[in-house]
Amino acid sequence: MPEFFHDKKLYYTPIEFALKHIGGTWKMPILWRLQANILRYGELKKDIPHITHKMLASQLRELEDKQLIERTVYPVVPPKVEYKITAKGLKAIPVIEHIMKYGYELIQEAGIEYPPKI
Repeated sequence: MPEFFHDKKLYYTPIEFALKHIGGTWKMPILWRLQANILRYGELKKDIPHITHKMLASQLRELEDKQLIERTVYPVVPPKVEYKITAKGLKAIPVIEHIMKYGYELIQEAGIEYPPKI
């Protein structure tokens, strides 16, 4: 595959480029939650309890920069900010579904009890 540059970064494959948009621990879970609902920052934080405030803010900014989500700020006190998935972000949902299905299959093949009994 031919390599290419984008925003001063060298990419070797389209897969690498796609993962720059949705890869990592938190971007897919954020997109997944926004596919059906417009959510506020606090709602996202509550729904993804292991993410830090710093990481959530960073990931939301990256997703917004890549135009996968849209941020709306309302001029009220206290500030109200909502996040919603864009049409471009919705295109990632089938990819996320396939990765999730593959993950479930790998978990099952490994004999891992999922979800774990508490």
